[in-house]
Amino acid sequence: MLETLKTLCSLGGVSGSEDEVREYILARCLPYADSIDTDALGSLCIFKRGAVTPAKEIMLCAHMDEVGLIVTSIDECGVLRFDCVGGIDRRVLIGKRVLVGENKLPGVIGIKPVHLTEGDETKQTPKVDELYIDIGARSRESAESLATLGDVCLFDTQPEEIGSLLKARAIDDRVGCAAMIKLIESELPCDCRFVFTVQEEVGCRGAAAAAARVKPYAALVLEGTTATDTPDLDEGKVICRAGEGICIPVMDGGTIYDRELSAELRGCADALCIAHQTKRRVTGGTDASAVQRSTQGVRVACAAVPVRNIHSPASMAHFSEIEALPQLALAFLRRCAEMFAE
Repeated sequence: MLETLKTLCSLGGVSGSEDEVREYILARCLPYADSIDTDALGSLCIFKRGAVTPAKEIMLCAHMDEVGLIVTSIDECGVLRFDCVGGIDRRVLIGKRVLVGENKLPGVIGIKPVHLTEGDETKQTPKVDELYIDIGARSRESAESLATLGDVCLFDTQPEEIGSLLKARAIDDRVGCAAMIKLIESELPCDCRFVFTVQEEVGCRGAAAAAARVKPYAALVLEGTTATDTPDLDEGKVICRAGEGICIPVMDGGTIYDRELSAELRGCADALCIAHQTKRRVTGGTDASAVQRSTQGVRVACAAVPVRNIHSPASMAHFSEIEALPQLALAFLRRCAEMFAE
């Protein structure tokens, strides 16, 4: 599980450009799948038979995309201007290394030198349009030979282990993808459709289309969620804590989760001695919001790994929770096989 996640987090998959991630997942899962389908948006749907065929369709869901940047213009001096793809706190951008375009051209996010800042400017976070990507070009013409408008940019960082945590970009939601790969490679208690969605970070677009096609009765979303356990945060503002177990939310900014399915998830976690917690604030969102609202309505639940520094070049998650996610999902499928037998 950990090695698969490291590999996934080293691949590029900014929203709308998930091809590299999809190709890896396809290669891993092809020998184990009973059928595979890619929809018009690029979401990958893999069907695998299990020990029984439940009377109602079950779907597991995780998104392949990650937050990143997109080139919007090129200055006369050869630097690239950009905007964000997905929700990124601009405070994490300054001075970061990035990879630009399909050729993964190296660049660095720059800003006006501190020696030229004045007054309150030194105390304010720069706006995105005050930042630029330096790719070493000396003119617009030379920059245009290396990059083009619309190129997406990845944070240039590689996975590494730090104590009991994995540090990487895109743990949200490659951790869910890694868990689903592990399940597809395993014997399943029941038939299941595994959907690796696109464009979650820009509005859960892939999940909406996929749910309309699959038409599941129930869906489990596997995710990474915001761990706000930093030392300077008041206890009343904590969402969940990394290292305190899988997060099984009751409600977030986009979804009220099915109470019976969520209770079943907690019961499965207790039976396996997997620590779990819930969100303490109604914030954030997952593909469940789009799945739940699909044409026929879907019962949804979510199991998420708490991730520190989420949507940044240095997200961090505990090994124990990474490893627990597929175990919990498999136990949930066993329970669904019983619940939806007829």
